Amino acid sequence: MRYFSLNYNSKNTLFQDAVKKGLAPDRGLYFPERIPKLSKSFFDGIDKMSIPEMAYRVIKPYIGNQIFKDKLMEIVSETLDFDFPIIEITNDIGALELFHGPTLAFKDVGARFMARALGHLNETSKEKITVLVATSGDTGGAVANGFLGIKGINVIILYPKGKISEIQEKQLTTLGQNITAMKVDGVFDDCQEMVKTAFLDPALSEVNLTSANSINIARWLPQMFYYFIAYRSLKSKNKKLVFSVPSGNFGNICAGIMAQQMGLPIDHFIASTNVNDAVPRYLETGAYYPKPTLQTISNAMDVGNPSNFVRIQKIFNNDLVKMKKILSGFRFTDQDTKKAMKEIHKISGYVADPHGAVGYLGLKEYFLNQKENLYGVFLETAHPSKFLDSVNQTLNLEVQIPNRLKETLSRNKFSIPIKDYSELRDYLLN
Repeated sequence: MRYFSLNYNSKNTLFQDAVKKGLAPDRGLYFPERIPKLSKSFFDGIDKMSIPEMAYRVIKPYIGNQIFKDKLMEIVSETLDFDFPIIEITNDIGALELFHGPTLAFKDVGARFMARALGHLNETSKEKITVLVATSGDTGGAVANGFLGIKGINVIILYPKGKISEIQEKQLTTLGQNITAMKVDGVFDDCQEMVKTAFLDPALSEVNLTSANSINIARWLPQMFYYFIAYRSLKSKNKKLVFSVPSGNFGNICAGIMAQQMGLPIDHFIASTNVNDAVPRYLETGAYYPKPTLQTISNAMDVGNPSNFVRIQKIFNNDLVKMKKILSGFRFTDQDTKKAMKEIHKISGYVADPHGAVGYLGLKEYFLNQKENLYGVFLETAHPSKFLDSVNQTLNLEVQIPNRLKETLSRNKFSIPIKDYSELRDYLLN
């Protein structure tokens, strides 16, 4: 499998080089030259396979012989060594919990896969790699945990000052070793723009940079795994499946659509956003106009200009009519989100975080105009304890903090404050 730039001005490359570069030299995102199709027999027997065997068969066509079978099986087994339960909220809606990994967020899957893959691909090299990543919340902690202590790799995490939760900040600022956190005076889009600018800066040509955001194929593609895992659990329902994905940078929902393009029987996707709604507006009007980022209680989705939407456009060859057959988009306010959290708790006793609540709202909105026999799944992307203030105040309860987070909360934070790109460049050079 080769990968090409979606800016179409760079040479095609193999998996290893695409992972190490992160972003193509022309600043485009990498995309596979083809989307492989899985056989009918694969889906017929999916419930008889182990989860690692299933995941291996999903990801193998994208990697080829760049990572041999035994090592790739080891990587997917370690990546997916926790549970992905689906909790029933109503008879036709379930919550897919993606927060049972080490940092209690869905991004553990992509971060763990990428860290292990990149570590393996770089283990015979004497060159050090610097992983540069922007976070709107959970990416930073997942990447920090995934790469902690990996030889030959340093990680620099950029996060927006005052715009992530206390627990999220603790997870990325307390580890030390090969992890450095930088607190940016701005919003997530500013952090993301700094990352992209660094890749094209001639002054940094001697620095081996890659990204661990979902712009990197090794972070993005493994997110397909949990859609296959969910289908494996829900296959016996014999209903058409609809997935509502709380969406910020759109890597997660893009991976789900890729899984569908490989043959996974998902009928429809819903991009559920907060008021940072560039994609829902595009689906309504056909015009893509990003706006400045607005801060909300679902902070991991506070992305004004989502990078991965260009990949979704490529999947549908920029055909809006085709896209709308597969993808719907809805936006919701913080007030809507809080009402949904209360509603979910009232009808099922389930404590949803703000992002999951937005996903639930997307399903409800979509179901209003549907008469088919559907089963809807919304993604619970992070444990509610990561958003203690909004969850506790909204539901008038006290969410218990899991033991794995309590130790993190007792540590002292350390980050380097920066105001602009020049300060990041100076740090990278020195």
